[in-house]
Amino acid sequence: MSQETLLSQLFPTAAQIPEAWRLEGPIEQREYLVDGQLLSWQGPLRAVRSPICLASAEGDQAVILGSTPQLDAQTALTALDAAVRAYDNGQGLWPTLRVAERIRHVETFLAKMREQRSAVVKLLMWEIGKNLKDSEKEFDRTCDYIVDTIEALKTLDRRSSRFELEQDTLGQIRRVPLGVTLCMGPYNYPLNETFTTLIPALIMGNTVVFKPAKFGVLLIRPLLEAFRDSFPAGVINVIYGSGRETVSALMASGKIDIFAFIGTNKAASDLKKLHPRPHRLRAALGLDAKNPGIVLPQVDLDNAVNEAVTGALSFNGQRCTALKILFVHEDVVDSFLSKFNARLASLKPGMPWDGAALTPLPEPGKVDYLSTLVSDAIAHGARVVNPGGGQARESFFYPAVLYPVSPAMRVYHEEQFGPVVPVVPYRDLQTVIDYVLDSDFGQQLSIFGTDPDEVGRLVDTFANQVGRINLNAQCQRGPDTYPFNGRKNSAEGTLSVHDALRVFSIRTLVATKFQESNKTLISEIIRTRSSSFLTTDYIF
Repeated sequence: MSQETLLSQLFPTAAQIPEAWRLEGPIEQREYLVDGQLLSWQGPLRAVRSPICLASAEGDQAVILGSTPQLDAQTALTALDAAVRAYDNGQGLWPTLRVAERIRHVETFLAKMREQRSAVVKLLMWEIGKNLKDSEKEFDRTCDYIVDTIEALKTLDRRSSRFELEQDTLGQIRRVPLGVTLCMGPYNYPLNETFTTLIPALIMGNTVVFKPAKFGVLLIRPLLEAFRDSFPAGVINVIYGSGRETVSALMASGKIDIFAFIGTNKAASDLKKLHPRPHRLRAALGLDAKNPGIVLPQVDLDNAVNEAVTGALSFNGQRCTALKILFVHEDVVDSFLSKFNARLASLKPGMPWDGAALTPLPEPGKVDYLSTLVSDAIAHGARVVNPGGGQARESFFYPAVLYPVSPAMRVYHEEQFGPVVPVVPYRDLQTVIDYVLDSDFGQQLSIFGTDPDEVGRLVDTFANQVGRINLNAQCQRGPDTYPFNGRKNSAEGTLSVHDALRVFSIRTLVATKFQESNKTLISEIIRTRSSSFLTTDYIF
């Protein structure tokens, strides 16, 4: 089937949608969560448009999924005030709860969250175009992350339950919360990457104001009751609306203690500048990336191609960890492109529920932006080397493989965050090294090669440039027990299951001279359970 025919049949009619994945109608959401109550917003709403269109006699029709509240700055500040009251300078119920009790609240939330799996998965497909397999994986991986976080905290708490004796000083060291957290996740993983900061922040005793991503907003609605019913009032507050209005007001208030954000480095910098006391602001930031894949002349080409196709085009390349530029040695570039294009041609375009690997893009204007990158590359000497590359229909853009790409082209420098694959031929490896050293980004890179001397030298060259080096594998975040970070403009802080617990907390030490009277005092405090901090309770 030709590419033109595939695209002409891309969008279904309403009758062709499988019954299990049909929407009952637009969802008019007015609810938002503040201080343990689902409140109803009576102000303006923002329409939520699906990347999926429906074919009809009148042409492709955009699907309006529903609407969400467009809260104003004052309403957002009421949510912040609720979080501030619940934290109460560290004296509130939530920050002073014993660890085991906070864990029980999170376990209650997890059980309620799992009841909403089908609703969230359906909305992931309709809101951001993520295919069924990946939508289910995102939900299940998020649940697994919560379980792993609970187990990591139990381990951390068990290690903290003992007293240490150093230089005649007896002490107990525990991790305690930092304060009020502002949590904002990305639209490409609106559940998983959001919860990798939200859950650690909560379980460590912080209170939270959570603003969902700009796309993938409605899918949080099925979880609002779970949040409300699982945590004390004010501990978790969920707001909606324009970030420029709501989030700017929150940061300018100076009441945010932790800023957890996944987005662009420019947005993060602009928001941090609004905080009147930035030296007191703890930040956990996942930002831009332009991760290169480097294909050496001695290489398992089949593996390199398979990993590069998945790395560049999984979820249409809309991942911060995607391979966004490929440097391929001249000796193997022709074979690489031939195999890459053959593998790409096997990827099915279609709707999220029909097993498609290539789906519509959720971001308005994205197709035009990608087309502009392709046109710019062509104008500077590149070609689209895969059949049908760059063809578009409404919100769908068929992947374009560009070759040969050079520094004169925008796509060489800009993070495309979509299905455009720039391939740069090289003869001298120093060209690639200079690219990495000069880049403003430093999240990850992939090296594909079999020569141990060459690969080893590159590992040493890049170890101080990026947060992760992948050998003969695509860039990726997991496993979640491994550190996830970046250098330069790509990140601030390190996240993993156990690192996140440390990001959202601080160590506090209670110490005393090792004397009989002090030992008796501490023993009595522990025996009578007079303190939640000083305890030898052991969580199994």
